Amino acid sequence: MSPNVGIAMVEVLERLGCEIDYPASQICCGQPTYNSGYLQESKLAMQNMILAFEASDYVVGPSGSCIAMFHEYPKIFRGDPDWELKAVALKEKSYELTQFIVKVLGVTDVGATLEGTATYHRSCHMTRLLGEKETPFQLLEQVKGLKLEPLKNSDNCCGFGGTFAVKMPEISEQMVDEKCGCVMDTGADILISADMGCLLNIGGRLSRKGEPVRIMHIAEVLNQHQPVVSKGGSRT
Repeated sequence: MSPNVGIAMVEVLERLGCEIDYPASQICCGQPTYNSGYLQESKLAMQNMILAFEASDYVVGPSGSCIAMFHEYPKIFRGDPDWELKAVALKEKSYELTQFIVKVLGVTDVGATLEGTATYHRSCHMTRLLGEKETPFQLLEQVKGLKLEPLKNSDNCCGFGGTFAVKMPEISEQMVDEKCGCVMDTGADILISADMGCLLNIGGRLSRKGEPVRIMHIAEVLNQHQPVVSKGGSRT
């Protein structure tokens, strides 16, 4: 859906001295079917991911949601003599992008420049399941030219929730409307998050409302070296 996010992540990591490999055998982490109750069917996808990254020193993803799913693998394969230890190994070397940059590489300033006013949406899975609340802000605070406005009710879900938005669209719509209202109240030109699921949901609703807010994944922000066009149309 957003290949530019993966490209931005790779370019940032390469500038920070990382050698990047993209195993072609990787597919989905299995979360959509797992959360829908299809445990046994999901295990095939999970086993594929374990094998795909078996030779990697680290696994870095641009989504706290997917990495949180990797961290569930040891529980899912507990007691399985063939897969439990491999699942633990994957968990221990898997990081969301901002986690990896700050906690593994020890970097908070990646040299990014982005003129504008932004607000940041904390996704549920990254915050609650992965337990990461600090590293995105540590990196955004060092982006030159970026003013960050706090988002009211930042702990509230945007209403996406994967299949939740499909199964309960009326409730999801009310939730994303609340989130959009909070975004607009900040006066920000840019909405940033670390999960594209949330950004696609909120961005889609903002677009339908005719609100000129630019949607950016944090990888794209960290890869910025040029000014952006504000919502008024002028280049800052």
